[in-house]
Amino acid sequence: MTRVATITRDTKETQISLDFNIDGEGSYTIDTGIGFFDHMLQGFTKHGFFDMKCNVNGDLDVDCHHTVEDTGIVLGTAIKQALGDKKGIKRFGYFILPMDDALVLCSIDLCGRPYIDYDVTFNTEKIGDLDTELIKEFFTAISYSAMMNIHIKMISGSNSHHIAEAVFKAFGKALDEATQADPRIKDVLSTKGYLA
Repeated sequence: MTRVATITRDTKETQISLDFNIDGEGSYTIDTGIGFFDHMLQGFTKHGFFDMKCNVNGDLDVDCHHTVEDTGIVLGTAIKQALGDKKGIKRFGYFILPMDDALVLCSIDLCGRPYIDYDVTFNTEKIGDLDTELIKEFFTAISYSAMMNIHIKMISGSNSHHIAEAVFKAFGKALDEATQADPRIKDVLSTKGYLA
């Protein structure tokens, strides 16, 4: 089964096209108009071994909010669509990722229920052109559109760039683990027999 999705979203605030392949090699073509956000999405893709093409035209003359949040909505939708019925996958994934001074834990559950627990503190309001407060908005949007639990906890760190990079890479590694097949799982990994 090919686990891919193509999603488009066209509103008065953003126009987004995204191709996503869970079983990729870590290749990407990403242009959101926000350089640091592109860098973070590249790290997520590369370290999760996903393939992603993402083009975003957002109202950056207002600010970065709509671009970042809507990209999260589209990416979450693509993840959900690409996963299909979730039969045979591990469902849970976690990773603790070091990035110089930063250490970040990310744990996810592809359970069909949205929930976000985000405990990350930045020492700066911006990294490049990206408002650091929007990183939480991005992952909240993914949680609700992909219908997944996401827990992200900063264990340590002082440099905002390193912390953000650890967050995105840890999420990529955790999602990679959760989406992997396990031959022992014949249906879905749930006593209910169903993962929405």
